[in-house]
Amino acid sequence: MKLHLKNTFTTNLPADNVLENTPRQVSNACFSYVFPKQTKKPQLIHTSPELLNIVGLTEEDSKSETFLNVFTGNEVYQDTTPFAMCYGGHQFGHWAGQLGDGRAINLFEIEYLNKNWTIQLKGAGPTPYSRNADGLAVLRSSIREYLCSEAMYYLGIPTTRALSLALSGDQVLRDVLYNGNPEYEKGAIVCRVSPSFLRFGSFEVLAAKHDLDSLKKLVDFTIISHYPELIESTKPNNAIIDKNTYSAFFNEVANRSLEMVIEWQRVGFVHGVMNTDNMSILGLTIDYGPYGWLEGYDLGWTPNTTDNQNKRYRFGAQVDVVLWNLYQLANALYPLIKEAEGLETTLQNFAETSKIAYLDMMRSKLGLKLKEKSDIGLINSLEDCLQLTETDMTIFFRNLASFNSEEPNTWKKTINDAFYTPEAISEKNKTKWSEWFKTYAERLNLEHVTPKERLLNMNLVNPKYVLRNYMSQLAIDEANKGSYTLIDELFHLLKQPYNEQPEYQKWFTKRPEWARNKIGCSMLSCSS
Repeated sequence: MKLHLKNTFTTNLPADNVLENTPRQVSNACFSYVFPKQTKKPQLIHTSPELLNIVGLTEEDSKSETFLNVFTGNEVYQDTTPFAMCYGGHQFGHWAGQLGDGRAINLFEIEYLNKNWTIQLKGAGPTPYSRNADGLAVLRSSIREYLCSEAMYYLGIPTTRALSLALSGDQVLRDVLYNGNPEYEKGAIVCRVSPSFLRFGSFEVLAAKHDLDSLKKLVDFTIISHYPELIESTKPNNAIIDKNTYSAFFNEVANRSLEMVIEWQRVGFVHGVMNTDNMSILGLTIDYGPYGWLEGYDLGWTPNTTDNQNKRYRFGAQVDVVLWNLYQLANALYPLIKEAEGLETTLQNFAETSKIAYLDMMRSKLGLKLKEKSDIGLINSLEDCLQLTETDMTIFFRNLASFNSEEPNTWKKTINDAFYTPEAISEKNKTKWSEWFKTYAERLNLEHVTPKERLLNMNLVNPKYVLRNYMSQLAIDEANKGSYTLIDELFHLLKQPYNEQPEYQKWFTKRPEWARNKIGCSMLSCSS
C-alpha cells in the first residue's frame, strides 16, 4: 500500500510545542501532534470503492493488514505525524472557548490526481482537546456518519466524505440520552476524507486568544490552499494577500455556506448542532452527529434532544443560523482587515441573496423555471398546507412530479401516499389543498413544458430515497448483532437517490409507526 503524501498543514502552520497528550489549553498553535490509541481487535466493516480510488488506493489495498491497522489508528504510516486541530466555537449561541478535535485525529494529507485530501479518523482516542472525554466513538454514531456523508454526496450536497468503517474491538461507555444510565456499546472508527477539516471555530479561537500572528498564518494558508483564485499567484512565496483578499475570502465562504444550507433545505436535512465549530470553512456539511431527515414536513423540527426546548437549530431556522455563524466568523477576521465595510456588505448580501436562493430552490422542486412574482405566495401557501396534517416531505415532492395540471381535482390521488393519516384530513383542510392545487395548476400552465419534461426535471431535484432516521437505526440494530448486510444495501441504494431503483421500492415509504418515538429514529443526542 503506497500513499501519495503531501503534508502542507503541519509544515506551514504553528504547532503546539507541548508533546504530552493531556487535556489543556493550547497557545500559539493551530494543532497538536498526537498518536491514535491502539485498539483491542480492529475489524473492517465497510469501505467505499470510490473513495479508495480518489485517494489513490485500490480494493486490494483495502484488504491488506496495513490498511486495517493504519485506518483504525493501530499503525502510524511511515513519514507521517498525526495531529489534532485546535479550534473554539459558539455553541447554541454562546462562546464555549477552546474545543478542538476531541475525538478526531488527522493522519496525513494526500495529493493524488492534482487534488489534496486530509485523512482523518473519528473515534481513535483522546487528544489534548478531549477535555474529560475518552476520544472514542461507538458503532451506532459511526454507522450514521459513514452512511450519511456518502448519501449527502450523491444527493449533490457539499460534504465531507467517508472512506471506511471499522470496529475497534473495544467497549465504550455512553449515556445515550444523558439521563444517568450509561451502557457499554461497541466501539468503532470512521475514516473521514475532506480537502480540509478547518472550521469557523479554527479562526475564532485564535482571535479570542489575541494570537493575530497565528490567525494571519492560518487565514493566508487557507486562502492559498483552498481559495487560490482570490490571489494574484498560487505560489505561496509570491502570493499577494491583503485586506481586500481577506474580504473576498469571507465573501466566498459566505457564498459556499449559503449554497450548502439551501441544499439542506431542498432535501429536508436537519444538521442538529450548527455550532460554529461544526461549520466548515469550505462550505461543506461536516460533523454528522444528531442529524435527522424530515419525515413529516415541519419547519420547527430538530432531531437533537439537547435542543428540544429552544429548537435553535430547527429545520426552518437553518439559513438564519448560518448567517449568525457568519457574523461570528466576521468578528474573528476583523482584526486582520480592520475595516467593517466589506464584511458588513457580505452579511447584508447574504440576508438578501438567501431569500432569492431559497425561492429559486423551491421553484425547482415545483417544476417552475419561469420567475413570477406570484411564486412567493404559492410557496408560502404550500408550506402552510404541508403543515396542516403530517405530510411526508420526500414522498410529497417526489409524487408531485406526476400531478396532472389538466385535472387539478385529482390532487389527492397524486399525493395521498404522503399523508400519515389521510383518513383524518378535515374538509376544511381538503378545501385548502384543493385551492392550492388549482393555483399550482394555473401556474404550471404558464411553463409550456410537457408533463414528461416536468417530471424528469422535478425528479432531478426531488430525491426518491434519503437516509431516513429509522433506516439508519435498522442498520445499527443489525450491526449490533454482527450482520453488516443492511449497511451495504443502504450504501448502494443511496448512491442513486434520484433513480427509481424498483428493486429497493420498500424504502420509498413513510416512517413506520414503531419508529415515531424510538430512540435513534426521532430522538438523537450528541452522545456518540
